[in-house]
Amino acid sequence: MIAILGATGTIGNALVRRLSALGLPVRALSREPGKLRERLSDLDLTSIEIHTADANDSAFMLSALQGAKQLFLALSNSPNQVALETSIIRTAVQAGIEHIVKISSPVYDPRSPVAVAGWHGEIELALAESGMSYTILRPYAFMQNLLRLTPTISAQDMFFGCIGDAPCNFIDCRDIADVAAAALTNPEVAGRIYTLTGARTFTYPEIAEQLSSLLGRPIRFIHLSPEQLRSDLIEHGHMPSWLADHVVEIQTMSTVIREQPTDTVERILGRAPRTLEAFLQEHAVHFQPRR
Repeated sequence: MIAILGATGTIGNALVRRLSALGLPVRALSREPGKLRERLSDLDLTSIEIHTADANDSAFMLSALQGAKQLFLALSNSPNQVALETSIIRTAVQAGIEHIVKISSPVYDPRSPVAVAGWHGEIELALAESGMSYTILRPYAFMQNLLRLTPTISAQDMFFGCIGDAPCNFIDCRDIADVAAAALTNPEVAGRIYTLTGARTFTYPEIAEQLSSLLGRPIRFIHLSPEQLRSDLIEHGHMPSWLADHVVEIQTMSTVIREQPTDTVERILGRAPRTLEAFLQEHAVHFQPRR
């Protein structure tokens, strides 16, 4: 049995679908089982158990993990992430979990520190000290996060950032899920640390050009200072301050440390990763003006 914590999330949901397609028994864990069941309503749920699970309640988690041998761990980033995930790791040991696949972040670099990367580093250390087998996936920017730009693109034909023309790695969350499925089903893939990207990098001006061509109207990228972007994310994007800090930090990191793509997805899956062009085409309707 494979337990998936974070099954309602973008990666977790895609992983449930992938493992279900392979006919493997899955226990999908979520604080909102009704919402998860609705999101999976197009699937045959015969091989999928949907369980309520609260990462804040270790007794609840211990019960939810009983009988499972592997755990996929992907919680949304939050200021209490270290406490939550290290508690889950301890609970997984108690429950008899033998292998964890954890979604992490690009490694912490003091040249351009990203607080969330530091949190994941602490969790990775706890996982290494747990005695369990584990696989760590370190993906770069999710293509799906570009959908957060839709409000200003659809209303103003522009989007904002402090990344300038620095190259940035992007990866489709479905490719991350496919790599996770490989780590959960193939012993030759499991037990390692993988940095995951798409096949090439893109600058934000290049993304604006792609959107302009796709949508048939000029889309502009507006470069802001880190301070201006942070204020905009809090005031107009209604982000909590820690999340606004995170967005600014990862964009600043891209300007300090040049990003390069890896071939990890292709090596593991035997196919090229999904492209940004295809992703934007698939979601073009979200960038259209609101009527």
